[in-house]
Amino acid sequence: MNFDPAAAWLPILQIIWIDLLLSGDNAMVIALACRELPADKRRIGVILGAGAAVALRVVFTLGVAEILQVPFLKLVGGLLLFWVAVKLLIEDTDDVDVDSGNTLWKAVRIIVIADAVMSLDNVIAVAAAARWLRGD
Repeated sequence: MNFDPAAAWLPILQIIWIDLLLSGDNAMVIALACRELPADKRRIGVILGAGAAVALRVVFTLGVAEILQVPFLKLVGGLLLFWVAVKLLIEDTDDVDVDSGNTLWKAVRIIVIADAVMSLDNVIAVAAAARWLRGD
């Protein structure tokens, strides 16, 4: 069996692409949470928020193998996504007010909470893609 370096990089690049696509919402949360901070604190908030996001990704990635073994996880996740979709279709979203932090630590807290929710689905999607690319 011959090793083809190009073939080995393709799955890695696909996983990176999926993760980048799914990370756009995380960047938006960081920007929205820090928008009311003064310029000097905004930069610190973005750095701390991005650092927390990376730390959460690492923690979730380490635990995703165990998480994927939870019985009925896909069913529960699918039902939750269906519920969110129905709420988005039914609710009137004309007057949406996105919370932002008026202090550095409030902004970082908003980022960490939102990113904890969003990172888990990103990591599960990347893990599923990796398994699919491997042929499992």
